[in-house]
Amino acid sequence: MDISALHLLGEAVVALLLVVGGAFMLIGAIGFVRFRDFFMRLHAPTKASTLGVGGLLVASMVWHGMAGEPVLRELLITLFMFVTAPVSANLLAQAALHLRVRSRAPVPPDLDMR
Repeated sequence: MDISALHLLGEAVVALLLVVGGAFMLIGAIGFVRFRDFFMRLHAPTKASTLGVGGLLVASMVWHGMAGEPVLRELLITLFMFVTAPVSANLLAQAALHLRVRSRAPVPPDLDMR
């Protein structure tokens, strides 16, 4: 395989990862704006934006890897993001439950205890 074809394939992978990561981040932002209450708004950025930033960082790793540069910093940032985002979301949800923040989500009929 020709080296220029290899670079073209790498650039296509980087472009795809950037588009996918950007799409996840856009979906997370739209969910954050559109959802009604705290618990729903907490869910959108922690899931979608984490995947979006992960896609962008993997794209950066591929790009720097093609250039022969070390990718340790992107790997550490990715690891830090995937460890801290769920923990911080869990702590925020526990604080909201402790403060008795009400959810405006409809209660399913099988769970309604009235």
